[in-house]
Amino acid sequence: MAYNRSYRLKVKIGNWNEDLVREEDAMKEYFEKKEKGDLLIQKVDFLKQNMLEQVNLSVSSDGRLHFGDVVMLVNLGGENQPRSAVCINADVGSLTKTLSPGIQTPCGVCAGSGIQPCVRTAFIITSVDGSPEGSSLHFDQCFALRTTGGFARGLYLTSDLQSFQKRSKMSGLQEVYLDDSMCFLSWWKIVHFDPQERLEYEGQPVPANEKVLIVHCKTNQALAALGDQPLWTAYGKEYEVTAHTFLDSHKAEEQVNHWILCTSDPPGDGLVALRQVKPAAND
Repeated sequence: MAYNRSYRLKVKIGNWNEDLVREEDAMKEYFEKKEKGDLLIQKVDFLKQNMLEQVNLSVSSDGRLHFGDVVMLVNLGGENQPRSAVCINADVGSLTKTLSPGIQTPCGVCAGSGIQPCVRTAFIITSVDGSPEGSSLHFDQCFALRTTGGFARGLYLTSDLQSFQKRSKMSGLQEVYLDDSMCFLSWWKIVHFDPQERLEYEGQPVPANEKVLIVHCKTNQALAALGDQPLWTAYGKEYEVTAHTFLDSHKAEEQVNHWILCTSDPPGDGLVALRQVKPAAND
C-alpha cells in the first residue's frame, strides 16, 4: 500500500534541528578545507601540476652520457607491452605538509606510457666515486639516479634484496623505490645489452639514446618494467617496475630489461632516439 504524506514539505519533523546543525557544520568544514587547499580534488590537481611540470633534458653533444646529465629511463617494451618511462609513483598521500611542499619518502616508482620529460620522469646521473660532473659515464661504472630537486626532493632510485616484508606488491619480486639517502643500495651500473659483447665494452663510454641494461650493483639484478603487472595510478594505467633479470632460452636478457637513457636532441626534433633504436657501437 502506497504511503500518503499527511503533512506538507515545510513541516519540520524528527531531529530537524540536529540535522540542520550537522549540515551547517559540514558546509563550514568544506569551506575551511577549500580555503586551505585540503580538498581531495585540490590535492590531486596540485600533485599533477607539480609532477607534470616540464623539464629540459640534457643535450649530448658528443653522443655520450655524462655525470650531471638529466635523462629519462625509457623501456623499449615488446609485443605485449608499450614503451614506457620510469615515473615517480606519488599520490596525494605522499605529499608533505611542510612550508616547502614535496613528496615523502620512501616513494614508489612505476613505468608510464606517457613518455614526456617532466618532473615525474626526469633523473640525474649522479657520481658515487668522485667523478667530476661533466665527465663521461663508462660501462660497469657505479653511479646513482637522482630525481630533480624542489618538489621531487632529489630522491635516489634504490633497491634491496627481496624479502618477505620487502618486495614488489604485484609480482613479489625485488622492490625498486625512491629514498632520500645515497648509499650502496642506490648504486647502479650500465652494461651492454648483448652478453657476447659485454666484456669488450667494459670500461668504454656509454652512448646516449641507445639500448643498454641498468643493473643494481648490490644484487646484480637488472631493472625491469613488467607489462603483465598493471598498476592503476592517478595518471592512469601504468606498469610495475622491479629489479629482476629475465633471461630467454639463449641466456640473454629479455626486452623488459632493455632501456634507453634518453637525452634531448640538439636540433629540437623531439625524442628521435625512441623512433630509431640501434645497438651501441664501439668508440
